[in-house]
Amino acid sequence: MTILAPPPASAQEGRHRAAPPVRGGLASRTRALFTGTPEDPRWARPALWAVLVLATALYAWNLSSVTGNSFYNAAVYSGTRSWKAFFFGALDAGSFITVDKPPFALWVMGLSARVFGYGTWQLALPMVAVGVGSVALLHRMVKRDFGPVAGIVAALTLALTPITVAITRDTNPDPVLVFLMLLGAAALMKAVRTGRLMPLVWSGVAIGFAFNTKMMQAYVVLPAFFLVYLWAARGSLGRRVRNLAVGTVALVVSSAWWMVVVDLIPASSRPYIGGSTDNTVWDLVIGYNGFGRIFGASSSVGSQGNGASFGGEAGLYRLFNDIMGGQISWLIPFAAIALVAGLVLRGRAPRTDARRAALLLWGGWFVLHYLTFALAEGTFHPYYVTAMAPGIAALAGAGGVMLYQALREGSAARWGWVLPTAIAASTVWAVVLLQRVSGSGTLYTVAEVVAGTGGAAAVIGLLIGRFTRRHRLMGVAALTAVVALLAGPAAYSVSAASSTPNGTNPTAGPNTSGGMGGGKGGGQSPSGANGGPSTADESGGAPTNTRTGSEPTGTAGGGGGGMGGGTQVSSAMITYLKKNQDGATWLVAVATDQTASSIILESGQPVISMGGWSGSDNAMTLAGLKSLVKAGKLHYIVIGDSGQGSSNSEVSTWVKANGTAVSDYSGLYRLDASDVS
Repeated sequence: MTILAPPPASAQEGRHRAAPPVRGGLASRTRALFTGTPEDPRWARPALWAVLVLATALYAWNLSSVTGNSFYNAAVYSGTRSWKAFFFGALDAGSFITVDKPPFALWVMGLSARVFGYGTWQLALPMVAVGVGSVALLHRMVKRDFGPVAGIVAALTLALTPITVAITRDTNPDPVLVFLMLLGAAALMKAVRTGRLMPLVWSGVAIGFAFNTKMMQAYVVLPAFFLVYLWAARGSLGRRVRNLAVGTVALVVSSAWWMVVVDLIPASSRPYIGGSTDNTVWDLVIGYNGFGRIFGASSSVGSQGNGASFGGEAGLYRLFNDIMGGQISWLIPFAAIALVAGLVLRGRAPRTDARRAALLLWGGWFVLHYLTFALAEGTFHPYYVTAMAPGIAALAGAGGVMLYQALREGSAARWGWVLPTAIAASTVWAVVLLQRVSGSGTLYTVAEVVAGTGGAAAVIGLLIGRFTRRHRLMGVAALTAVVALLAGPAAYSVSAASSTPNGTNPTAGPNTSGGMGGGKGGGQSPSGANGGPSTADESGGAPTNTRTGSEPTGTAGGGGGGMGGGTQVSSAMITYLKKNQDGATWLVAVATDQTASSIILESGQPVISMGGWSGSDNAMTLAGLKSLVKAGKLHYIVIGDSGQGSSNSEVSTWVKANGTAVSDYSGLYRLDASDVS
């Protein structure tokens, strides 16, 4: 099976030149879409389409069951009711407080909901699209520098990464983040190959949009981007430095424009910035979504990060522990060996060598993300590591092909052992991971057998083929290795695709640990579906469940302590509130985002979250509450047994002293203009 051998090195060196355009009419171009360019092997394009179909099936299977994250779902719904809420990324249509992330991913889902209507698949569809797009984009990038085999292996590895399957079947912003980062990487590599400025500018713009998706997480790859361009781009050092300076300006502008606009708007004319300590986006950037994620609550920077880890204790071993191991670590041993060996193989190449530049990019992507996620002491969810998956997948494809070529050519005795060693290392680790879930089902038992026996057969076949010069045997062994190493991830991915995801904290495969649950959207939705797929009715009332066609019923979870903390807001209470809203902008004010988002999704009305996600935001002051009540914009507030923060305690005390308790509903108070002195 000589198809497993990449093109000769000479062909690879010139691969930075653009492929000749496909000529002919529409029929020829359509045919090329499915058959590939003339220089591609006949199997290459059909194989790509097969991978993309597989990715689509995994991400979109039974899409109507994907309830998503109720926290973000409520914000998207509010954005469909108000363009102001849409722009700011407000949790409620009245624009009292924003979610604790910038709004780009909400815009993507919101536009889909405005075009197709609000509902399950309308919110999930953009995530599936960008997920499949990331697989296609990674294939294109790896194929260009390392050939079609490497591109297919990389694309298949990314498509089958368990945590990527899980998060792409959700409404968290991470799939959008990954796609934008890959767009930035593609533009960067074009700038490296050509030496032109504009691709570098577009790379900065793409990362800037990624920043407006998840803030500082988008910048994790920047050190690798700067290093690769400065080292490997064509042109003089002075020109490279100048181009980097211009690209950095583009990065800063595309990153900061929304933040600057929002922070320049008077606080009285915009929502409170959820997650911040001083009602500014800048504080959110450097605090809660910046240093707070790295250092937790102990950060010297003002931050509300509480250091809650949903992925285990921080440390270099974190990504291999019982919670994280099955989500991302399957091919980490292979990727690490392939990275080092690949750089050694390209050690004497010219400075502008495209293959070494690509290895530096993907290696930097992998290492920087690994260290960030492993050592972060702030809030950490397993699904964050989907951003790491492209680096691992690219190294698996590119490094695997380079090591196979070195093994096949037999240029040095030591290279006869590197690829078998890399396969053996990841095979052993795959068996360990699968033994952790032994007894969880036939799927994982079969995967363990395939991984163990297939990996062993591949190692033996490669060694025998190498020393006996039986190239066909080596090709079969290499193909066997691909199947064996992806058996475990495939089992986890099938599990993720065939089950209803946890919109709060999605993971793939069986539960291997009693790790912390909850997270964004932690309160179960009224429909019992963590956000509930729904579509707004024409009257502007409650979103209607797309599966049953009826309004969901149940109880909105109370969420944390403080004002309304621990209080259950029942459907009966919501019905009462809607009947007695009396023209107020907001249906009710509650303690936290979790409670507010659930009520928004059940009632279809704006709800105030007074304390943000954790209940500790200083969004609601006593003066602010009095102003809303006096203007008739708010009549009801839910107060719990305890206060949280000085301003919240002050509000709670005043409401209990001046409001009228609604006897049928514990913790609910009515306030009117006459109650404001």
